[in-house]
Amino acid sequence: MTGGDMRSAKGPAHGPATDPERNPAPGCARTRVPRPRTARSRTAGTVLTTLVAALLPVGCGSSDGLPGDRPPSPEEVIRVVPHDGAHGVGTGGRFEVRVPAGRLERVEVLRTGDAGRQRVTGWISRDGLTWHPAPGELAPGSRYTVDAVARDGAGHRAARHTTFTTSAPPGTFVGFFTPEDHTTVGTGMIVSLEFSRPIADRAAVERAVTVSGRPAVETAAHWFGSQRLDFRPRARWKPGTDISLDLRLQGVKAGPDAYGTQRKTIHYHVGRDQITTVDAARHTLTVRRGGRVLATFPVTAGDAENPTYNGKMVILERRSVTRMNGRTVGFGGDYNIPDVPHAMRLTRSGTFVHGNYWARPGIFGGTNTSHGCVGLKDVKGGGRDTPAGWLFRHSIVGDTVQVRHSRGGHRGNTVAPDNGLGGWNIPWERWKRGSALR
Repeated sequence: MTGGDMRSAKGPAHGPATDPERNPAPGCARTRVPRPRTARSRTAGTVLTTLVAALLPVGCGSSDGLPGDRPPSPEEVIRVVPHDGAHGVGTGGRFEVRVPAGRLERVEVLRTGDAGRQRVTGWISRDGLTWHPAPGELAPGSRYTVDAVARDGAGHRAARHTTFTTSAPPGTFVGFFTPEDHTTVGTGMIVSLEFSRPIADRAAVERAVTVSGRPAVETAAHWFGSQRLDFRPRARWKPGTDISLDLRLQGVKAGPDAYGTQRKTIHYHVGRDQITTVDAARHTLTVRRGGRVLATFPVTAGDAENPTYNGKMVILERRSVTRMNGRTVGFGGDYNIPDVPHAMRLTRSGTFVHGNYWARPGIFGGTNTSHGCVGLKDVKGGGRDTPAGWLFRHSIVGDTVQVRHSRGGHRGNTVAPDNGLGGWNIPWERWKRGSALR
C-alpha cells in the first residue's frame, strides 16, 4: 500500500476531496500508549480483513522513532503486473504477483465490476515466489485491487496495495459499489456508487437505483459530481436492518452513447451499533456499543499543523498490515513505513486509525504528533491484545468514528462529505437537495 493519513506519529496526511465541499487531508502521528482500560464485550462483531478497492493511497506515517536503516521498499520486495494505477488493461493481459527473493505470505485480489465485488481465485507457487490467478481472461470494465504481504530475502516484512482497471466495452457504463454482497456492516454505512464514466442524465440513472431497508426506512440520494451517487437514511441504520441496493441500469441511457449494463440486487445486513469517539484534545479514544462504553484508549492524533479531521467518518476498509508513504499524500520523505499494523481507513484522502509500534514513550495519551491519523499503541507485526489490535478485532466496515476537539491547520478542519463516507456531516434537508429528482 502506498500513502496514508498518518497523523498519529508524524505520518501521512489527507489528500484533496473530489467535490464541492472540499478540505485538505490530515496525516498521522507518533504514538506510544499506556495500558488501555478495556470493558469486556460478548459480541466480537464481524471481522472483515480486506475491503474497499480503488481508494487513494494510505497516508499516515511517522519517522519518529523509526530505525535509521530502512528495509527495501515494498515496490522492490513485491512486483505486481499490471503496474499500479494502470488503466485500460486488455482482458488478455498478463496478471501476476511475484517476489525476486523471499516468500509471499498472502495475496488477496478483489474484482469490482458489474456484478459488484468478488474475490479472485489464485495460488501462490510452492517456492513462494509467484502468485497467479486461476486460468481465464481478466473481466472487462472492472477494477482489480491487489493486497500482498511478503518477506524479502533478509526476512523483512512488507505489504503492497495496488489497483488497475480493465478496458470496458465502448458505449457502456457500470456502477462500482462496496462492500461486497451479503456483508454485515455497521450502523453508519452509506451506500455509495461510483460510475465508470460521467453521467449526463443523472435523473435517469437515479430512477434506476433504489436503496431500501427492512424494516422500512426513508432513504435519500445525493450526487457528488457526475460520477458518484450516495444513499443514506436520516439517522444511522437500526441494528438488524436488512439493506437492499437494487440496480436496474441495464439499457438505461446516461448520455450520448452511454448505456448501463447492470441488473442486480445487493444485500447488506446491519450489525450491532458501535460508535468510536476520538477526543483529540484529551488524547483519548472511546468505544461505545449500544450506548455502553466498552473501552477507552490513549491515542495520538494530528498535530497543530496537520490536525485530524473533525466530524463523523465511517470505516471504509480494514487492513491487518499496510504501507504508509508520505510521498503519496504530499508529505515528501517524512515517513515511509512498510508494515503499519491494524489499519482502518476513514477517508479516501488517507486518514486512518492504526497501530503504532515505533513511537517514543509518553506520546499516547499525552501529545498529538501525527500528520492527521489517529494512532494507538501496538507492536511490530501487530499484537492481538494491544489497544490497536483490540479495536481492529471489534470493528467492522460501516462503523462510525467521530472526531472532536481537533484544532489547528490553515483551512477548515471538518471532513468533507465526499471524502470517504462523510455524508453524515450534511444536515438531512440539505442532503435531500442533492438528488437529481427534486
